[in-house]
Amino acid sequence: MIDSIICPENGNCSLELIPNKSIEFKEDEFGILYPIISEGNKTLFKYTFQKKPIKELQDSNYTEIIYAELETTISEMSLTNQDLSSIKLYFGRLCYCKGATGYYPIKNGTFKITQTAKDSVNFKLDFTITEVPQIISEINETISLK
Repeated sequence: MIDSIICPENGNCSLELIPNKSIEFKEDEFGILYPIISEGNKTLFKYTFQKKPIKELQDSNYTEIIYAELETTISEMSLTNQDLSSIKLYFGRLCYCKGATGYYPIKNGTFKITQTAKDSVNFKLDFTITEVPQIISEINETISLK
């Protein structure tokens, strides 16, 4: 896991590549999607933004998570809009926000992986979600694959 350099001032961000997993999204009894991560033959991309809680305020925890399911060997790709569903690209908003929490497929944006050196790649994601408010709308991070 790497702690992200580009992150809103009021939070902490991290990026993980989790090998040998797969992800699917299920719906609960209220129609809210949630992830099920299991053993598999893919690599999960997981970007997390955690807003620093307000000490005096109960239930002020706020997290955004972005998941994508990539091939075991990370290689260059460029996907846009409806093609994002091929990597199960989802945005999660987790908070005490009635009616505005859960996971949502990202349908509007671009996701690119670019080889930057022999053992490192750059992940670039620009997206918008219409279902709920979002803080993170762009990721541009380079990570070592060693």
